[in-house]
Amino acid sequence: MRVKKVGIVSLSSGVLGEDFIKHELEIGLERLKQYGIEVEFLPHALKGIEFLKDHPECRAQDLLAALKDDSIDMILCAIGGDDTYRLLPHLFGKDELKKAAKQKIFLGFSDTTINHFMLNKVGIKTFYGQAFLPDICELSKEMLPYSKQYFEELIFTGKVKEIRPSDLWYDEREDFSVNSIGREMESHLNQGFELLKGKPVFQGEILGGCLESIYQIFDNTRYADSVSLCQQYALFPQLADWKDKILLIETSEEKPSPELYRKMISALKNYGIFDVITGAIVGKPQNEKYYDEYKEILLTELADKEISLVYNVNIGHATPRCIIPFGIEAEVDTQKQTITFA
Repeated sequence: MRVKKVGIVSLSSGVLGEDFIKHELEIGLERLKQYGIEVEFLPHALKGIEFLKDHPECRAQDLLAALKDDSIDMILCAIGGDDTYRLLPHLFGKDELKKAAKQKIFLGFSDTTINHFMLNKVGIKTFYGQAFLPDICELSKEMLPYSKQYFEELIFTGKVKEIRPSDLWYDEREDFSVNSIGREMESHLNQGFELLKGKPVFQGEILGGCLESIYQIFDNTRYADSVSLCQQYALFPQLADWKDKILLIETSEEKPSPELYRKMISALKNYGIFDVITGAIVGKPQNEKYYDEYKEILLTELADKEISLVYNVNIGHATPRCIIPFGIEAEVDTQKQTITFA
C-alpha cells in the first residue's frame, strides 16, 4: 500500500504552529511533495503551543477526524511533547476512539508513546520511531539516510520488514535556526545491537516507547493527575496482555540521570512486566549520554529476570531513527544483527 495522503496532527506540543520553525515546516512539506504525497494539516495542528496546551480536546478531535477520513492513508505526528495523556477523557469518555478506530498507518514517537497505548487499546497496529518535525524536516540537505530508508519503506509499502543497526550515529543539533539549513551533523561510528543478557534470538510482538512517558503512567511527579487518569481509563496493558511480548524502551532528550533511570526501570519491574515478557530492546541514549551507566542499571536491576535484553537499538531520541511496527510478530536476532517482522 503506497501512501497517497498524510494527515499531520499535533497531539502533544503545538510547536509546529510557531513562526520560529516555519523554515523547518517548509523543508518537510517540500520533501513530502517530492514523494507525490498530498498533505493535510488537521484543523488544530498549527494552532501553536499555548492554544494546544490549553485545549487537549482539540488535539483529540484532530486524531478522531484523521481516523474517520478515508482519504488519509497515514497519520503523522508533528512531534512529541509531555502531556498527551490529557487526551484520555476526550477519546475514551464516551468510547470516541473505539467508534472511530480503523486500521491505517500511525507514526510518532516520544510522548506519542501514550497515543500508541491508546490506539493499542482499540486494536490499531501502529509504527514507532519517527515524526514530521524531527525527521522529515531535518535541516541537513536531505533526510538522514538511515531514517530516510525506513520512512520510504513505510510510505511505499505500508510495512517495515527488517531493521538493522545504523553504521553511524549523530550528535544532536543545538541550533535549529535558519542558519543551520544544509548544515550536516557530526557523525560517529555505531557499534550495533548489544546483547546484555539472555538468548540471542527471541520472538514476540513489540510494544512500548519513551521511558519517561511510560513512567508518567506510574508516577505523578510531573503531572498530578497523570497516574489517576491513566488508571481510570486502564491505559497501560494488564500483565496478561504483556505475556510473551517484547518491551521497547528509550530515553528522551532530557537525558535522565542514572538515579531517575533506575527509578523508572524499578517502576516497571515492580509492575511485574519483566516477569512475563520474552525480552526487551533498549534504544541508544541521545548523544550516548549515560550509555554505560544505563547499561549497568539494566544489568543489576534485571539480573534475576529470565529475559533477553538488547541494547543500543537506533530507535527513539538518538539520531538516526528506524521505525518499529507495534502489534506485529517480530524476531530479534543479535547474531545476525536483525529485527525482522512477519
